[in-house]
Amino acid sequence: MTLTDAEPPAVDAVPGGAPGGGPGAVSWDTAERVATWVGNRTRVPAPYRPDLLQAEFAELTAQAEELVAASTGLRSAAGPARARVTDRAGWVSANVSSFQRLLGPHLDRLDPGQLSGSNAVLARLTGPLATAGRAATGAQMGVVLGWLSTRVLGQYDLLLTEEAAEEQDLVYFVGPNVVALERQHGFEPREFRLWLALHEVTHRCQFTAIPWMRDYFVSLVEEGIGSLEPDPTRLAAALRRMTDQIRAGRNPLEDNGALGLVATPEQLEGLHRIQALMSLLEGHGDVTMDRAGAADIPSAAHFAAVLRQRRKQARGLSRILQQLIGIEAKLRQYEEGERFIAAVEDVGGPELLDNAWRGPEWLPSLEEIRNPSGWITRVAAAAALVP
Repeated sequence: MTLTDAEPPAVDAVPGGAPGGGPGAVSWDTAERVATWVGNRTRVPAPYRPDLLQAEFAELTAQAEELVAASTGLRSAAGPARARVTDRAGWVSANVSSFQRLLGPHLDRLDPGQLSGSNAVLARLTGPLATAGRAATGAQMGVVLGWLSTRVLGQYDLLLTEEAAEEQDLVYFVGPNVVALERQHGFEPREFRLWLALHEVTHRCQFTAIPWMRDYFVSLVEEGIGSLEPDPTRLAAALRRMTDQIRAGRNPLEDNGALGLVATPEQLEGLHRIQALMSLLEGHGDVTMDRAGAADIPSAAHFAAVLRQRRKQARGLSRILQQLIGIEAKLRQYEEGERFIAAVEDVGGPELLDNAWRGPEWLPSLEEIRNPSGWITRVAAAAALVP
């Protein structure tokens, strides 16, 4: 889970394909090189002391964990949270590895050497042309990751890597971006850093204090990505739908980004389950961040207002990029999630909201996120039947 001033997708690390730059649909080495180059084009604030920042974030992350536990009653079963300050290149490297584990096995179905049947024409595109295609795909992914690396502030790694134990379950902070934002807006550094830590530690608690949450989240993501098929005809149909929506005066990327254009109705259903869960978790993260830090972070409302305004001010290429990769849809998750939580707590306080953590069947659907009264009615009836 991540906190940025232009929020990226929320999946951080899921097991799957093996790391490396071997054959497949994407040249991951190219993706990392391009992303690092793009990220390094934005100036790093000077002077910048990552060692001092690491020490401070280690202290603030421990403080944030206690504040979150006191506010929510959620205490991680995985031990104390550990902070790691990284630079943009380090963030890129970690996320390229994560995306490769998550996406690699599914994207490799697009590898020309492995396609057959209805994709027999593509299957004959081997040799230099296939290599060029993998490099081009890697470069495109690198541009996206590189741009995001200049915006990400914090990220919780979901303890789903295949790395050594010391590389797992980390709360990351991208030092250059944190310091640059503080200086640009005159933020009080210690307050702002504690505020960031609260958000990421809340996400860690959601996935390590609620026993079923991590496995359920991974199953949703794996199911959604695993159901995607390399069908060129679907892309053509998506382009027609996009044209029709533009003619009707609608933004075809508004709800689900580019993925929503190529998804089948069944895949959209799965995507909506992920969106509903993310709205709940992101809304809960933002509410907890402000509530748990109320006494220690007087400037919290100012921090939130500045970041919210920055996210909405994207223009030109940045705005197009946000739409294509679903960032704008994700930003609505924050707003819808916060409205859902406020409506639920207005009726039954935090105790009513706590029902959402009882199991997957207690989670709100996307329709219920947008119409909280439906969830409130359903949960109240179900809770009455549970001893």
